[in-house]
Amino acid sequence: MKYAPVIGLEIHVQLKTKTKMFCSCATHNTAVSPNANVCPICLGNPGVLPVTNEQAVRYGILMGLALNCEIAEHSKFDRKNYFYPDLPKGYQISQFDLPIAINGHLDIDVPGGLREIAHIGITRAHLEEDAAKNVHAENGKTYVDFNRGGTPLIEIVTEPDFKSPLEAKTFLQELRLIARYLGVSDADMEKGHLRCDANISLRPAGDDGVPLSPTLYPKTEVKNINSFRHVERALEHEIQRQTKLWEAGTPPMVSTTRGWNDAKQMTEDQRTKEGAADYRYFPEPDIPALELKDLADEMRGLLPELPAKRRTRFVQEYALKPSDARQICEDPALADFTEHVFSELGEWLENVPKMEDEEGNLVGKEQARLAKLVSGWLLSKLGGLLIQRGIDVRTMKISPENFAEFITLLASNKLNNAGGLKVLDKMLDDGSDPSHIMEDAQLGQMDDAGALAEIVDRVVESHPAELARYRAGEEQLLKFFIGMVMKESEGTADPGLSKNMIKVKLNQENTAE
Repeated sequence: MKYAPVIGLEIHVQLKTKTKMFCSCATHNTAVSPNANVCPICLGNPGVLPVTNEQAVRYGILMGLALNCEIAEHSKFDRKNYFYPDLPKGYQISQFDLPIAINGHLDIDVPGGLREIAHIGITRAHLEEDAAKNVHAENGKTYVDFNRGGTPLIEIVTEPDFKSPLEAKTFLQELRLIARYLGVSDADMEKGHLRCDANISLRPAGDDGVPLSPTLYPKTEVKNINSFRHVERALEHEIQRQTKLWEAGTPPMVSTTRGWNDAKQMTEDQRTKEGAADYRYFPEPDIPALELKDLADEMRGLLPELPAKRRTRFVQEYALKPSDARQICEDPALADFTEHVFSELGEWLENVPKMEDEEGNLVGKEQARLAKLVSGWLLSKLGGLLIQRGIDVRTMKISPENFAEFITLLASNKLNNAGGLKVLDKMLDDGSDPSHIMEDAQLGQMDDAGALAEIVDRVVESHPAELARYRAGEEQLLKFFIGMVMKESEGTADPGLSKNMIKVKLNQENTAE
């Protein structure tokens, strides 16, 4: 018997607001010591009144729209009652039956997955406040830091539509990217900005992997997952664990909660899963209901171009390879920079013959070559230099206009790769114009055929032993001579022209003998 996994996710995204969900305290990210960013409201003192953070509501609506959800015209907050040290009020202010967003979906590309496109339903998205943080000390005691308590969260609950752990990981990565494009969250899992609980169960399936029955079995909720890799590994482990239970004739009969232990690479039992009734939800009496129709219309007009659409446009408009477009669009700032570079290239290429037609459009093969130049130098060369210097595209001194000029110098063969690296490195120092750097350092491509011929003659005559071996049949030594010419010219010689000149020179030597 085969078994098909049924996977759904519950995701908490910390919203990037300056203050907490229901008070004016700064969020915990700015705290310099435990329990510094707290007040009577977020500590749950008697007699205080919470006030809803409007920016958090705006961010929640924006996320709901990005996930193709229906935004509620009327919403409210509820009290979710449970007793735990990290909850000073004895309840959490959340949303129950009237969340801000419902019935959405997100389509994701899953390279190497069971299906190329996964359609994932979004059950709901609702706002709530975060709990405080328990700190377990080495002396065996547990302390509570209330700085995080009250921080705005949006909880996103998916349908159980994932067919593999890879799809779940890919969905989370795309969700992080959407949050960053919207500017609503940094969504960094390692810092707790994005937290995920994964629900998984198995059901019997045929040889083709299709479930034999629509019946769903009790789920296991896996908590304490703090990276995309751990999500995938935890779900893979659960599939193996639950498969063994099914094969032993003892499938899970009740819903349970387990935690992921990364050190042991396994999940561990925690407790029996509570039902909604255990939380005794009831409407929050101290917070007025939310009327969202007008605000939703306003936020709909502020929705930016989302990652999936931008990736597609970069391929179609700029002729980038899909893999390069995906890598560029992983960073909104890099994608913006790339967009500006292509925009600036239009003006620079007007002075480059044969690259544009009479209407100012790039010739087909030139567009592909230009796209390869831009992506290669951005992702590989510039990316490597930025890593070495410990900076990124947001803080570097190179402007899109200067980078476009730099690409034009390469495209028009005025600058070769060796000289290009030197120019790019200098551009990072002070943001200088690439043409000026090239001229000052004499890094431009050598266009004097006579001078190049002299270098070729000098290199060949200086290596008689290698010349003799080449004439004896070791044709691979041609690369040696090309390398020596490039060294002699300090990287300014055209490799293609050098190769042709060297071959002619070697043939002349053979003919002379």
